[in-house]
Amino acid sequence: MRPEPPPDADTVAGVGEFGLIRRVTRGRTQPSTTLLGPGDDAAVVAAPDGRVVASTDVLVEGVHFRLDWSSPEQVGRKAAAVNLADVAAMGAAPTALLVGMACPADTPTALIDGITNGLWEEARRAGAGVVGGDMVSCPTVVISITALGDMRGLAPVTRSGAAPGDVLAVCGRLGWAAAGLAVLGRGFRSPVAIVGAQQAPEPPYGAGPQAAEAGASAMLDVSDGLLSDVGHIAEASGVAIDIRTDLLPVHQRLIDVGSALGANPRHWVLTGGEDHALAATFPEPADVPDGWTTIGTVRRGAGVTVDGRPYEGTSGWEHWR
Repeated sequence: MRPEPPPDADTVAGVGEFGLIRRVTRGRTQPSTTLLGPGDDAAVVAAPDGRVVASTDVLVEGVHFRLDWSSPEQVGRKAAAVNLADVAAMGAAPTALLVGMACPADTPTALIDGITNGLWEEARRAGAGVVGGDMVSCPTVVISITALGDMRGLAPVTRSGAAPGDVLAVCGRLGWAAAGLAVLGRGFRSPVAIVGAQQAPEPPYGAGPQAAEAGASAMLDVSDGLLSDVGHIAEASGVAIDIRTDLLPVHQRLIDVGSALGANPRHWVLTGGEDHALAATFPEPADVPDGWTTIGTVRRGAGVTVDGRPYEGTSGWEHWR
């Protein structure tokens, strides 16, 4: 029986686990909150507030991203963004990412380089560091990330604080990622800005602490669709929320793409996920910070309506359905 050929030096098997770890961590800079970064059994991250905000997500190739649609850097940015947005949605400042990555042995090292470059870049954009993680073998590419954050003296903004009389506001793009998915699904790669929103979202990280400081009563990030996610606030708070379509921000680029594809851009805004905008309720209209757009009201009752009526059609994404 002939011996197995040596692994290709340009694959993860050829580099090896520890060589790969050194490859993706060396030469990187960390924010001041990273007291001890990669290299030991665990990292040490400062938490001046005394409370640590933590969130985790898993992204699977073929379910959450496609490497024929996105570059490795975009995949890395997206993996970081979906986690960091959850931290911001609590009103916290992101501080660190822990990354678990699984891939086949024949995965090119260039792919891992690209993904980790994207992770580091998005973490830097949010003010966080990549402080540690793990790498293992798997039949497909899987990225699991835990994001940490610091409340900086603020109270966490949960989903359960909305009250009748509050107003609903959003910050960030809505419908762009859904439009980008529709474009990619038709086999196109432009408009670049629309497609890019699906490949690598741009959450408004600073808007989370901004909303907390302004007295937001409830908040979350829009990952599965505006109607679906606002429904979580309504359920947790025991209230009804009405969204007004005349107040919804529908960008002209969405209108143009909708016209080209024969789709309703307002449906993308209401039900499209993966933009990771922030939605929050505020006690008074005057409390809504600059950069936020008021789109609805909180009332007594239950559920979410659009212009006073139940929305016809799906309200957003849900796994296993």
